[in-house]
Amino acid sequence: MTAIPAVRPTGAHRGRRAANRRSGRPEDAPRWERPALAAVLVVATVLYSWGIGHAALHPFYGAAIRSMAGSWRSFFFGGLDASGSISIDKLPGAFWPDAISVWLFGPHTWAAALPQVIEGVLTVWLLHRIVRAWAGPLAALVAALALTLTPVTVVLARATIPDTALTLLLVAAAGALQKAVRTERVLPLIICGIWVGLAFQTKMLQAWLVLPVFAAVYQLVAPGTPLKRALRVLLGGAVALAVSCFWALIAWVTPAADRPYLDGTTDNNPFALVFGYNGLSRFSSDSTAFGAVAGTATSRTTGNTGWDMLINNTVGPQIAWFLPLAVLATVLGVLWRTGQPRTDMLRAGFLMWGGWLAMHTLVFSVSNGNHAYYTAVIAPALAALAGGGLALFRSEYESAYEPENGSAPEPENGSKHEPENGSKHEPENGSAPEPEPWSPYLSADRSEPWSPYMAAYGSEHGSAHESEHRPEDDSEHRSEEESGGRRHLALPAAIALTVAWALVLDWPTRFVSWLLPVAVMLALCGVVGLWSRGPRTSPRMVQAALAAGIAATLVVPAGWALSSLDPLYAGASASPMTGPVGNSYYQHQHRAPRRTGLDQPSARDTALLDYLTTHRNGEKYLLATQAAYTAEPLLRAKSEPILVMGGFTGDTPFPTAQQFGSLVAAHQVRYALLTSQRPTSATTTWVKAHCKRIRPTAYGRRTDGSFSLYDCKPQK
Repeated sequence: MTAIPAVRPTGAHRGRRAANRRSGRPEDAPRWERPALAAVLVVATVLYSWGIGHAALHPFYGAAIRSMAGSWRSFFFGGLDASGSISIDKLPGAFWPDAISVWLFGPHTWAAALPQVIEGVLTVWLLHRIVRAWAGPLAALVAALALTLTPVTVVLARATIPDTALTLLLVAAAGALQKAVRTERVLPLIICGIWVGLAFQTKMLQAWLVLPVFAAVYQLVAPGTPLKRALRVLLGGAVALAVSCFWALIAWVTPAADRPYLDGTTDNNPFALVFGYNGLSRFSSDSTAFGAVAGTATSRTTGNTGWDMLINNTVGPQIAWFLPLAVLATVLGVLWRTGQPRTDMLRAGFLMWGGWLAMHTLVFSVSNGNHAYYTAVIAPALAALAGGGLALFRSEYESAYEPENGSAPEPENGSKHEPENGSKHEPENGSAPEPEPWSPYLSADRSEPWSPYMAAYGSEHGSAHESEHRPEDDSEHRSEEESGGRRHLALPAAIALTVAWALVLDWPTRFVSWLLPVAVMLALCGVVGLWSRGPRTSPRMVQAALAAGIAATLVVPAGWALSSLDPLYAGASASPMTGPVGNSYYQHQHRAPRRTGLDQPSARDTALLDYLTTHRNGEKYLLATQAAYTAEPLLRAKSEPILVMGGFTGDTPFPTAQQFGSLVAAHQVRYALLTSQRPTSATTTWVKAHCKRIRPTAYGRRTDGSFSLYDCKPQK
C-alpha cells in the first residue's frame, strides 16, 4: 500500500500527541470516520424508533411503568399498581427511566418506549468508542454496523424489556475495564464495578456473568504486581457487590407494611426474589429454591436451551449472524499474539469479548429455558469481535504486500516528501520515533498511535527499521515469515465464511432469499478482489473489494432486522423476535398480533372501568384481580389502585384469604375479577364462596368468557 509519510512534530505538538494517546483519542482521524459514525447512528435511531407510537409494550411491565410514574412508593419498589400493594417480579431499575419518561410526557406509548430507543442508540455509540480505542476506526465502524443491524437488537429497542438497559450498562462496564487495564488507574476499575452494579438493578444475576471474565482479564493483562492486581480486582468486585445489593438491602430493612409485597416470593424477602425466583430456580429442578414461588408456563419458558441454543432455527436468525467470524477472530487473535508481552492490549480485547461470549453461551445452554431476546446481551461481543477480527485480518493482509525491506514506499507521484527545512528529524534523547498519524493508506497494524495494532507492528517488525541487525536472527525471522505467510488469506476467508453462514441461517425459512444473490455477488467481488491482488493493483481497488466484502456480511442480517418494522414479523409483545419464527408468528400468520399501548383501553375494558368507577363508594381499591394477567389491560388504561391477587403467576401467597376477607370487611375492596386462565388459590376460593357473581351484561359484556366479576360487598 502507498504511504504518506508524516513530518515528525516537535515541542508542543509532541506534548499534545502524547496526551491524545493517553486519553485514547486519535490526533488525526480519517476523514470518513465522523460522517460514517453519524450515518450509523442515524440508521440506528430510525430502526429503533420506527413506529414508536405503536411500540410493543410488554403487557406486564407496561402496566407497572404507568403505575410507577404516578407514585413514589410504586416507583422505587416497582409497584404493579398505583397503591404499590404488590411489586413486579423483577428489580425495578430497568423501568425507572421509562417511568420518568411517562411522568414527564404523559401516559403515551411512545413515552414509555423512548428510553429504550435512547439506550439502544447509546449502546451503538459507546461500543464504537470502545472498539475504536482497542482496534481502530475500521473495527469500530464494523462493530457499530453489526450491532445496529443485529435483528434482536432492533426488535428489542422498541419493547419495554430490561435487556436493552442491561446491555448498555455492561458495555459501559467493558469500556471502563479496558481503560483500567490501559491506564493502570484504579478509578476506572471502580467505575466498572459501579456499571456492573447498576446493570444488576436491571436484570439481577445475569449482570454478574461478566465478572469472572473481567476479573481474569484484569489479572492476566493489567500492569503491576500480581498482588496489586488481585487487590484491585477485589476492590472492583466489592464495589460491584455493594451497588448490586443496595436496593435489596433497602427493601429488606423497610417494614413490610411500608412497601409492596415482593412478587415471586413465598416469604416477602428481596433476596428470595433475586437469588431464588430469578436465580437458582431457573437452573435447578426445584422451582421453589431459596423461597421462590413455583414457576409456571406463564413465568417460565422451557425452550431454547442446550449447546445448540444459539444456532437453532428460532434463536439463530436473531443473533448468530457473526458467530463464526467472532469465534475465528477470538482464536486467531489470541494465537497470533502468542509471545507478545503479558500486557498486550490487542490480545486482552479478544480475551474480554471472547470471554463475554463464551460465558453467556455456557449459562444459556445449561438453564431451564431462554427467551430469544435474552441473547441481546451477547450482541455487543459478537459485533466487537467481528470488527476487531476484520481489522486484525486486514492488518495481516496489508503486511503481506508491504515491501520486504520495511521502508516506507514512495508517494504515488514518485517524489519523496522532505521536511520543510530539508533535514531529517531525529529522535530526541535516544527515544524511539513517534508513530505516524492515521492514514487510510497505511496498514492497520502501524497506522494508529492510539491502537494496539501500532504496538504490534513495533514489536514484530521494528527490527526491519534498525540500521543494524543480528545475523543469528535471520533463520528465526525466516521461519516466522514462513509460518505467517498464509495469514493474509484470513481476510477473504472470513468474509466467505460469514456469508456462507448467513445462507445456512436463512435456509430453513428462506425468509430473505431474494437478498442471498446480492450477498453472494458482493462476497465474490470482495473475495476475488482481495485474493487476486497484485503489484499493480491500486489501493482504491483493494479498498473497494474490502468494502464489498464487509457489505456482503451485513446484507442478510439487515434484511431480517428490517422485517421487524412490520408488526407481523416483530413477535409478541412479551417475547419480541424478528422474522417468520416463534409461536406468535405461527398463531397470527396473516395478521399482526394486537398491541395495546398506554391509555388505549378497548371498548370492553372501558365499559368495565366505567361500571367499577360508577359503583365505587370510597373503597381504597377499584378492583381485586386474580393474577396480573387480569389486571394488566386495566392498569395500562388507567392508573388506579388495583389489588393483584397472586402476582404475575397467580401463585404468590398475597393476599391470603384471611387478609382479603379483612380488606372486604373494612370496606377497602368491593369487586373481584377472576379468570379461568390462572390457577385457583385459597383467596379465589374465598371470593367464590362469599361474593355474588354479577351478570356480564351489567358491565358491557355479552358473556363472561374466561372472566367473572364478583361483588364482595358485606351483607347487612
